[in-house]
Amino acid sequence: MKIAITATGKDISNNLDPRFGRAKYFIVVDTDTNESAAHDNTQNLNAAQGAGIQTTETVVGLGVEAVITGNVGPKAFRVLKAAGIKVYLCGEMTVAQAVRSFREGRLKETTAANVEGHW
Repeated sequence: MKIAITATGKDISNNLDPRFGRAKYFIVVDTDTNESAAHDNTQNLNAAQGAGIQTTETVVGLGVEAVITGNVGPKAFRVLKAAGIKVYLCGEMTVAQAVRSFREGRLKETTAANVEGHW
């Protein structure tokens, strides 16, 4: 399964970025092979508006089945759900810790956005 985790840097040792739409990077991890690749999100990090939806389009293009992040707004959440991508929320930890928590079943799929847009 391919999952995308919001990240503050390009490596799985970096912290999870609590923002979805304005995350600095996404690290895509294949949970079957343990392969990972960083994807820059700078174009959406500095967007005046629509960062959540634009970021969602980027994530959909990565072919992931799930996203792990700290927070997700209502518009991004709706687009992710429409694309069939599950959303898991977690607190402060590294990307590697988030992946481990996901594998161990300690992250719960969220059923709604947890923040308003432009927080």
